Amino acid sequence: MVSLYVMKTKTLKKNSVNVVTLGCSKNIVDSEVLMGQLKANNFNVEHESENDSHNIVIINTCGFVENAKQESIDTILRYVQAKKEGSIEKLYVTGCLSERYKADLEKEIPDVDAYFGTRELPKILKTLKADYKKELVGERLLTTPNHYAYFKISEGCDRPCSFCAIPLMRGKHISEPIEQLVQRAKLLASKGTRELLLIAQDLTYYGLDIYKKRELANLIDQLSDVEGIDWIRLHYAFPSGFPMDVLDVMNKRTNVCNYLDMPLQHITDNMLTSMRRGITKQKTIDTVNAIRDKVPGIALRTTLIAGYPGETEKDHQEMLQWVSDSKFERLGIFTYSHEENTHAHLLKDNVKEKVKKERADAVMKIQQEISYNLNQQKIGKTYNVLFDRKENDYFVGRTEFDSPDVDNEVLVKATDTNYIRIGDFANVKINDASDFDLYGDLVD
Repeated sequence: MVSLYVMKTKTLKKNSVNVVTLGCSKNIVDSEVLMGQLKANNFNVEHESENDSHNIVIINTCGFVENAKQESIDTILRYVQAKKEGSIEKLYVTGCLSERYKADLEKEIPDVDAYFGTRELPKILKTLKADYKKELVGERLLTTPNHYAYFKISEGCDRPCSFCAIPLMRGKHISEPIEQLVQRAKLLASKGTRELLLIAQDLTYYGLDIYKKRELANLIDQLSDVEGIDWIRLHYAFPSGFPMDVLDVMNKRTNVCNYLDMPLQHITDNMLTSMRRGITKQKTIDTVNAIRDKVPGIALRTTLIAGYPGETEKDHQEMLQWVSDSKFERLGIFTYSHEENTHAHLLKDNVKEKVKKERADAVMKIQQEISYNLNQQKIGKTYNVLFDRKENDYFVGRTEFDSPDVDNEVLVKATDTNYIRIGDFANVKINDASDFDLYGDLVD
């Protein structure tokens, strides 16, 4: 066994790193920044490589909800086994799970060489005997196709939502200065990025810490001046105190997509109060209506929670009616996860898992019909589509109303055209539609 181990490790490339990313788009950005730093230190670095020639693996974990935590642990254990078999030499773990449970992980999975928190990039590099290059701040090795990039404008969160462990893992809200973000956007544009997907734990809080006022509208206005950026898309806005001047910029600037991702979580006053959302049912409805009035045709994406502690059948039915009435263009739903050290953990997790899933399924059944009906209305219309990839017999793209991975896609038969380049825009006339996909043909 010893000789086999030695033989195997000798074939591994030195200073070769495989970065594995779990969880949300914020984690993707963190991994991309880490990879950029490693590449500048002459490491051979890949993202989620399928070959086993790397001698170092770094897992960027998620610790948001139970399923995500389990996936992170399973991934760590899989690479621990690979290390024991000699397929890799060093294993490091970073990200949210590591930030939140470092002491427990070190005790339970000691075969990992080191655990790091969410803001310990310099420490990771030092461990790898690499220099943290300050001149590279903003440099990233994109894991997405070059034509779009997740664009993190702040870190952390100051909101008191009862169910959320993000402040435990990401800390207090810290905004990036506007001038730095503009420079980063220019750098991305110079390398072929055409779409910026703005992300943060809460976009609407942007600027309050460093400018003492909400400056999201100003930031978007300045980013929209960056040459080469054709689309700017807004993700993760908080409904309470939403800065309506953002919508003025959306109306004024043609490269700001008529799209807003605003997780609302629930609708009944009972649930919203317990969730500590700082908003009522009526105020939520008024905010959604005001946004739609100000930007006609906007695509609103929201996220909900099913089975929060104390959610009654009445609460659930009220949410179903509201989803049916609101007709959100895009909607997703999670089942509640009982997270220790959150305010909601003090409550009894009294909705059975089976009921949580049934309630989530009931919401999505309504949303599926809404999405189908909205998509049917698009038949015969022409949209500007950004193409992301070729898959089987189709070129696959998106309209300005759709974000990668989570929203509708536009499919154009590859056999009908040879003129589509990935990362380019083209006009597509929709000729058919299903629940979550549109089908069309190129038009001049």
